[in-house]
Amino acid sequence: MQAVLLIDFGSTFTKLTAVDLEERRILAAAQSFTTVESDVMQGFNCALEILQEQLGGVEFIKRLACSSAAGGLRMVASGLVPSLTAKAAKLAAFGAGAKVIKTFSYELTDEDIDVIDDIAPDIFLLTGGTDGGNVKVIQHNAGLIATAKKPFPIVIAGNRSAAKVCHEVIASDIHPTYITENVMPELNRLNIAPAQAVIREIFLDRIVSAKGLSHEKALIEGIIMPTPASVLAALSLLSKGTEKTEGIGEIMCADLGGATTDVYSIAKGYPLNPSVMLSGLREPFEKRSVEGDIGMRYSAKGIVDAQGLEEIINISGLSKEEAENYLSEISKDKSRLPSDNKTKAMDFALAALAIRTALIRHAGELERIYTPSGAVYKQQGKDLTGIDKIILTGGALVHSDNPQAILDIAISNIEESSLVPRNPKAIVDRGYILSAMGLLSTYDEESAINIMKQYIGGHVDRTGQ
Repeated sequence: MQAVLLIDFGSTFTKLTAVDLEERRILAAAQSFTTVESDVMQGFNCALEILQEQLGGVEFIKRLACSSAAGGLRMVASGLVPSLTAKAAKLAAFGAGAKVIKTFSYELTDEDIDVIDDIAPDIFLLTGGTDGGNVKVIQHNAGLIATAKKPFPIVIAGNRSAAKVCHEVIASDIHPTYITENVMPELNRLNIAPAQAVIREIFLDRIVSAKGLSHEKALIEGIIMPTPASVLAALSLLSKGTEKTEGIGEIMCADLGGATTDVYSIAKGYPLNPSVMLSGLREPFEKRSVEGDIGMRYSAKGIVDAQGLEEIINISGLSKEEAENYLSEISKDKSRLPSDNKTKAMDFALAALAIRTALIRHAGELERIYTPSGAVYKQQGKDLTGIDKIILTGGALVHSDNPQAILDIAISNIEESSLVPRNPKAIVDRGYILSAMGLLSTYDEESAINIMKQYIGGHVDRTGQ
């Protein structure tokens, strides 16, 4: 047996998955509450004890880990204009597994620096201008960001003509700087991979140590990447396949949590209609978006704000008073679980509308423009209407009696201009194995894709029972 231990230090649970590479199967899985406030290794050791009770003392040839504990990778980004470099900065950050707290456009102000100091990000991403283009804004912003009082590393990923000057202005003991390639070297052309690589490097070198995850070398060989980056790697592998194993084609994934909702698309997203023109940024084949205001408990108010209380009432079948009472209850008790048909109906409605909101924000949009020769159509973002499979994960979806019905409601009553999938099949990651398989893909791609094709849509027991 060749056993590998895969570890995900999540913000709520530390999840362990043991796999056998020879038989390409999951041996056992376990989880325990993440102990961020004290020592995260306490939660790990508790989960490991549960796991070893199932395995009987199996020796692991490899131990790999990812982490989103303690809030994950908190990032602030700045760019030139919102529709271009600021958006490119967000795409780079999300793809690297970061959680973008705030973005700034145009020239920063002293008040903006106060806001940044209040946020105290783990990383600041400084962008702006195409190569050979505007240098004034990024150099101005470099000068101001250098005055920030809180310590954080700064990644310079803007106009290459200004990179050296920005580095000289900023570099200090509290603001170490990293120069990488421009996230948008030419108008509407993204180049986010180099920035993502640097962000992950900083995560490994600095953030992991700061969160207390770098010790206990005998138990863990190293944190490889942030959890969202691991999920993205797994989805990419499952979609594209390997030389020996065929992938399942273009896919999406929605991860619905209590505070945020992540959406991933592994798809070109080009216009399906030849009469449609692609406009604006060409978004990456592997894209992640994060809705920080959309979640089942901490961010339930964001669902109401985005979709309206009336829509929740229509889907749940509850009265206005019943719906408002439940929303009030879960705002006070974030651990509240549905206990009867009415509360289950409310969670069903909240889940469907959370997914609807997140899909709309992730997907592209079609705009009709009238010209003297007739109407023409412009596409901003990715056309995902042809995607026929969406992987669903997150507690409310995994434990739902009918996740397909949630997805069906989510994609109903959407404007034709929104380029979300039209008739996708729901595939549920009930065992929460995506992050584990992303880790495994860095060591054994063939085992990772074969295990995913075998288990996603099935069940993996983490209780140890």
